[in-house]
Amino acid sequence: MQPQVIGTEGYATEAEDLLVRYESIPSEQVHAAVLHLLPNAPARVLDIGAGTGRDAAWFAGLGHQVVAVEPTEALRVGAMQLHASPAITWVDDSLPELAALAARDEQFDLVMLTAVLMHLDEAQLRRALPNIAARIAPGGLLIMTLRHGPVPPGRRMFEVAAEAIVEPARQLGLTLQLNRHGESLGAENRVAGVTWTTLAFGKPS
Repeated sequence: MQPQVIGTEGYATEAEDLLVRYESIPSEQVHAAVLHLLPNAPARVLDIGAGTGRDAAWFAGLGHQVVAVEPTEALRVGAMQLHASPAITWVDDSLPELAALAARDEQFDLVMLTAVLMHLDEAQLRRALPNIAARIAPGGLLIMTLRHGPVPPGRRMFEVAAEAIVEPARQLGLTLQLNRHGESLGAENRVAGVTWTTLAFGKPS
């Protein structure tokens, strides 16, 4: 058995439920704040922490070529079955290193991290950001959502403020294009008091 990737605690045992719950909210709603920033098809999209494949399938349906990274095998296998598409390439990889992606030496027009970075502690976050930035093509875009609020039982999460991302990203040569705070779309998270920050950064051409 492979060792569990730090930050994925709780996801394998809940995979069946998550494959239903995550798919219940359309990607267009989840990413409404950044729809105007998304590249025109066809573009190369990297979805880090792709989960159930909801967003990867959405991007593929829009005409993009997608590399979907998911370290939790139960989610990755379920997502591949749920969203079988020749436009999606699934990769078993994880932050902070993204070693498998680094070996592929690809860059992307759009890099997505939806509800991912809260699984990294401060030291891991510092290591992860340069590895994420390295995957963005010149002229490309990085979009992420940061979770704020109580941690569900059995999960490993940390509070990540927008400021903890914006300044390191600037030092990596990324330009902030959007910083927006909003409530959760899912009823369960909304009742729990979970809110989200959406950040978008551009990489100069």
